[in-house]
Amino acid sequence: MIYSELVDRALRLSARAHRDQNRKASDLPYLMHPAAVTLILAQAGFEEEDNILAAALLHDVVEDTTVTLEELESKHIFPAEVIELVAELSEQKQDEKGNKIPWKPRKEHHLEVIRQSSDGACAIVLADKLHNLKSTLFDLEHEGPQVWDRFYSSEEEFLWYHHEMLSAADRDEKRIQRLIQENRHLLNELALASDGPEDK
Repeated sequence: MIYSELVDRALRLSARAHRDQNRKASDLPYLMHPAAVTLILAQAGFEEEDNILAAALLHDVVEDTTVTLEELESKHIFPAEVIELVAELSEQKQDEKGNKIPWKPRKEHHLEVIRQSSDGACAIVLADKLHNLKSTLFDLEHEGPQVWDRFYSSEEEFLWYHHEMLSAADRDEKRIQRLIQENRHLLNELALASDGPEDK
């Protein structure tokens, strides 16, 4: 079937959850990001895997909105595989006492989660990073080095994290390898774009 009720439900929930959010330092609606991640996955060969596409649309709702995993489960509108994928993709931003976890320990923990995660979660996280890298490269080319000021990490930490994620998500699967290659290409472009005349 061309139309997927499951993907449509995920799109509706994502649109509602993110409706008051914009992309970082932008006036673009946040929904642009999960939608782009889903399109990347479809182009990479996951176009008939509805659970993966639905999870891609939902991949930030638990991490960045008030929606919880318990809520997603209680609605009984998404299969267990979708819920599990969203759980694998959601970074833990607070500790047991509700304190904010610093950037690097949070990223290191999520890298460990991805190392042990399913192929579906790896594909989604790679598509997610691919869109983020492309957005950062676009902004860097149009706005210059001040783009790095909007991140919690330094440029070096940003690049470290993305390289580490490629290793963590590496699987011997043709579509995943294609996503890794695309990410590596963008990381190289980003490193070159960051190397301005003043650094040479």
